[in-house]
Amino acid sequence: MGVMALCDQHPATSQDLSPVLTDIFLVLARQAEHDIRKALSERLATASWAPSALVNILALDEIEIARPILARSPILKDEDLLAVLVKASLEHQIEVARRPNLSARVADAILDQAHPAPLTALAGNTTAEISAEGLRRLVEHSRRLAALRAPLARHPRLDESMARQLYSWIGTALRESMAERFAITDLRLDDVVEDAVQSAFSTLGSSPPPPADEDRDEMDRRLVLKLQAAGQLRPGYLIRAIREKKLGLFQHALVVLGGFTMAQVKACLTHSTPEALYYACAAVGIDRAVFPPLLYEIRQLNGGPPGEAGNAVWLRGALSPQSAARALRALIGDGASPAG
Repeated sequence: MGVMALCDQHPATSQDLSPVLTDIFLVLARQAEHDIRKALSERLATASWAPSALVNILALDEIEIARPILARSPILKDEDLLAVLVKASLEHQIEVARRPNLSARVADAILDQAHPAPLTALAGNTTAEISAEGLRRLVEHSRRLAALRAPLARHPRLDESMARQLYSWIGTALRESMAERFAITDLRLDDVVEDAVQSAFSTLGSSPPPPADEDRDEMDRRLVLKLQAAGQLRPGYLIRAIREKKLGLFQHALVVLGGFTMAQVKACLTHSTPEALYYACAAVGIDRAVFPPLLYEIRQLNGGPPGEAGNAVWLRGALSPQSAARALRALIGDGASPAG
């Protein structure tokens, strides 16, 4: 401990350390009792001057001794960590997977080994440099390893395509947070049913009859009410509906979320300016930065309207939901006779 104190006071790199001093450390480490090696490991875990040979010996020691070194030592390089993955116990592999700022090379090696516990630790390590392909492999592993699902659902680099894949395997609580983050809903079930119907009609050599407009409208209304009753109807659902080219679902969801009448919502969609539609979206919590691309897609689905007259009011600054709702009602009233 005295020698380490001297090294702390006059730090150097591990390459500059005297070979004699390195040999002294190695001899002491081999002869020391468990508690002394553990204390040695904790002291050397952050030391930039620590002898590389000694650090690697401690990294392969009992897990209680190795843990501080594996977690924090700046001396350990990728080759050292890869050696630990091959030579040491499962507990050592878990500590490597938890190491902050783990490189993509070591993360890929953990993925290749595919042991459940290190994979779970890697999924929870948000600082690890996991490639997009590596994250996709983790999501695929989560099909069989339930422990991966919760950390992956919260992973900051999870993208929407991976989230949709993961969504079908996770529980209700995680689904709610993911649905809010990625605008995912149980419409996936509708898609599965629709695909099955299409397949059945293809087998028969015919096409399914399109639902009548009134039937489709009623189906949309019931689905929105069902989502509301399940606590899954959120502003992100409106964006999801438009992305999936389901304008009817968008209308019914806007009615329920905003407490509007269908006449008011239709007035927003047929107005000569996009102002009313912006107020309706702002009233239910859609961010003004999202509105321009949303407006573009709505115009594509709606055959043009709302019109392009007026000013881009969403550029003036954010509105509170209450202010937006008041502005909407002041502009279109009850919606019976669309303004413009």
